[in-house]
Amino acid sequence: MNRIQTKLQEDKKLLSIYFSAGYPSLNDTVKIIQNLEKSGVDMIEIGLPFSDPLADGPTIQASSTQALKNGMTTDVLFKQLKGIRKTVSIPLIIMGYFNPMLQYGVEAFCKTCQEIGIDGLIIPDLPVDVYNQEYKTIFEKYGLINVFLITPQTSIDRINFIDSISNGFIYMVSSASVTGNSSGFGKEQTDYFKRIASMNLKNPQIVGFGINNHTTFTQATEYAKGAIIGSAFIKHLTNGNIDTINAFTDNILKV
Repeated sequence: MNRIQTKLQEDKKLLSIYFSAGYPSLNDTVKIIQNLEKSGVDMIEIGLPFSDPLADGPTIQASSTQALKNGMTTDVLFKQLKGIRKTVSIPLIIMGYFNPMLQYGVEAFCKTCQEIGIDGLIIPDLPVDVYNQEYKTIFEKYGLINVFLITPQTSIDRINFIDSISNGFIYMVSSASVTGNSSGFGKEQTDYFKRIASMNLKNPQIVGFGINNHTTFTQATEYAKGAIIGSAFIKHLTNGNIDTINAFTDNILKV
């Protein structure tokens, strides 16, 4: 069983953290991953920086741009992660845009992910139909779970289709805006969370976008299996707090 699937079976609300590989400094990636696991995080989304990050808010865009300036590339990331499974056991997901994966070669990319110990991919700009027709067999060949995003505007038919071809979790975007914008969830978003929960999908949902403190984490996980934090964590790193990651996660979880 994939590590993501195993983690989803745990009787708890899950905290997943996103950060841009190679930020704040090029060689911080592994240390951040190790510190996140020690701080009690359940899953980690490792952002593969890209020059045109359409869905990302200003905080993540800035970290991605800096990571590229620092010298982060697909090859560099794979070299950094070689041997990561000697020290880290929680699920690791690479989140990035499809262009760098195409340039690397989709099958070669998936094969290297398997060799390193990556459990899944999140590719916001890879249409679910294209994935299902052209790449699903490759992902499955290398034991990778592909995670799809839904928004409040995603149709019921599309959600059901995504659910039918998924075998991990569904990334439930809390709103149609870019990341990092929310200061709390209102009735419209709560109704959306309830609506998706009432569909009784076979794949659990994890909420992302707009989660930045204990209150929003609690709101997001009332109707979902877990929540993803990105921009707020990157701001923590921007302030030079790589060695105090546990303080950040403790504040989210109120440990």
